[in-house]
Amino acid sequence: MPKMKTKSGAKKRFSFTASGRVKAGVAGKRHRLINHNAKYIRTNRGTKILSKGDEGLVKWYMPYNR
Repeated sequence: MPKMKTKSGAKKRFSFTASGRVKAGVAGKRHRLINHNAKYIRTNRGTKILSKGDEGLVKWYMPYNR
């Protein structure tokens, strides 16, 4: 059976924690930040852990990075 390919976009955007959860950058932080209040910007700083449903899709995109 041939090797499965990793999605190139996924390997640039996601990483895994030691326990196997998926980390991703938070959406809504690129532009138009003047429309968001300071609390929104502060709470969406850094990376977040994806939900279980999204995590399954990302793990399917990245078969060897677990």
